[in-house]
Amino acid sequence: MDFTLTEEQELFRKTVRQWVDQNIPKSLANEIEQQEHEFPHQLWDMFTEAGFHGVGIDEQYGGQGGDIITQMILMRELARSLAGLAWVWGISSFSGAKSVGMFGNEEQKQRFLPKLARGEIKFAIAYTEPDGGTDVLGAMKTFATKDGDGWRITGQKIWSTAAHVADYLLLLARTERNPEKKSAGTTVFLVPRDQEGITTRQIPKIGMRAVGSCEVFLENAWCPDENVLGEVGRGFHQSLATLNNERIMLAALCCGIIDGALEEALDYIQKREAFGKKIGQFQAIQHFIADMRIMQTQAELMTFYAAWKQQQGLDCGLESNMAKIVASENAGRVADLALQMFGGMGYAYETNPQRYWRDARLYRIGPIANEMARNSIAEMMGLPRSF
Repeated sequence: MDFTLTEEQELFRKTVRQWVDQNIPKSLANEIEQQEHEFPHQLWDMFTEAGFHGVGIDEQYGGQGGDIITQMILMRELARSLAGLAWVWGISSFSGAKSVGMFGNEEQKQRFLPKLARGEIKFAIAYTEPDGGTDVLGAMKTFATKDGDGWRITGQKIWSTAAHVADYLLLLARTERNPEKKSAGTTVFLVPRDQEGITTRQIPKIGMRAVGSCEVFLENAWCPDENVLGEVGRGFHQSLATLNNERIMLAALCCGIIDGALEEALDYIQKREAFGKKIGQFQAIQHFIADMRIMQTQAELMTFYAAWKQQQGLDCGLESNMAKIVASENAGRVADLALQMFGGMGYAYETNPQRYWRDARLYRIGPIANEMARNSIAEMMGLPRSF
């Protein structure tokens, strides 16, 4: 089994890395991240100019093409500098391009995908509700009622990243009052966000502060029939098909955090002096670096393996869950070790380890808690459902 990048993929990786180093160095990412509540439109525009919004969108719809591995390479290289700010690219790429590409009809693909590829529209995911967290279906109270040639939607969503600047919400709502199963009777809508029936509130948070995560309040919000994505009543089932992709992309982002934190640590310990020598000569520090390198390789191999299986059309549910767990937990450990090596300066906003550390902490929680991902792994191993 060979996970070596193809010549084309390696060229793409090198090109993206060079672009990142020239255009969005860590110093700029740190400056943007401290501008709390201010969406970094400059990053979005830079990605547009570079053509990144078209990666993963079929060429017939104006995109650059590219499979899951190409998208993973892009996410990792962006996160190496941006950490969680890489979702400025990733949210619309996943919620818009991936979902419309998989479940949209031809008219929807023609209408949305070229605009996404050109960076003209933004999407946000609106699935989670205040009482639910991971229990999306059990807590879902948002309801869509048929009204003429469209739907009226009332309810509340939470942790909808970039909803305050999005043009459309990829929103899951109930369309049946009393379905036989919780997973039945739900539908996905592409809801125009800028309308009287929708308001948003940003949630102050410890990481990814410039990419606002929002509560979304819907009161008779309007969605036309032409914006129903997929089959009415089958929304949750079709969404399951995107989960492996989501977890692989998150694992790739965590690999990027590991890359960036390890780079920062190596650079610092070879410059910083204490007790008359570079601290990189100290055995304890060298063990930290060795452990970080081991964790980097673990995360990388598991992420590439899951992506490879998906690319081959093989079931990768187990592998994508494992990659998400290992990459997110390793990213947190690596960032924490980098911060420790920086000593007191690691606690200062002007250095980068604290930013990787704060951003990495989220990914053990969302978009699925690692405990729930472990439950899924156990169930795949033949054990009874624990929830």
